[in-house]
Amino acid sequence: MDCGFTREDRWFRYRAAAIIVENEHILFACNEVDDYYYSVGGGVHHGESAEEAVIREVYEETGVHYEIDHLAIIHENFFNEAGGTLEALQCHEICFYFLMKPRGTQELHSDSYTLGGVREHMCWLPIHELEKYKAYPTFLKEYLNTEHKGIIHIVTDEKI
Repeated sequence: MDCGFTREDRWFRYRAAAIIVENEHILFACNEVDDYYYSVGGGVHHGESAEEAVIREVYEETGVHYEIDHLAIIHENFFNEAGGTLEALQCHEICFYFLMKPRGTQELHSDSYTLGGVREHMCWLPIHELEKYKAYPTFLKEYLNTEHKGIIHIVTDEKI
C-alpha cells in the first residue's frame, strides 16, 4: 500500500530512503536486471510516517536495524525511464533522505527482492569513487563531501 499512483501516462510516488555510510563507503542497492545502483529505501505506506518507512525499508533490504540520525534531504525528482516498468511514463517522486547512524561495521544480512521479484544485492561503494559508478541519486557524492546544516531541498528534472 505505497503512497503513489499511476494515471494515464503519469506516475507518482512518495518514498523514504537512507544514506548509510560506514568506513568511507556508502550503501547502495542493485539487482540482477537493472544496470545501475540505487539508494536503499522504498515507498512510504499509507498511514506510515517517512521515519517509520525508512526504518522498515532499511531492515527489509539489509536485515539490520539502523537508527535515524536526522532528515538530510528532501528530493523532488522528475524523470522518464527508458526501460523497465516505468517506461513511457512521466515520473514524479518525492523522497525524504535520512542519514542513518553508523554501526561501525559493513556486515549486513540481506535477503531482499524488488517489487517485481528480482533479487537485490547490497553494495558498499567507496565515496571517493562514486563518479565511476552509475548510481542514483547522483547528488549524493557532492552531498557527502560538503558540510551541511539543516535539511537540503533538491529538485532534479531529468525528463527526456
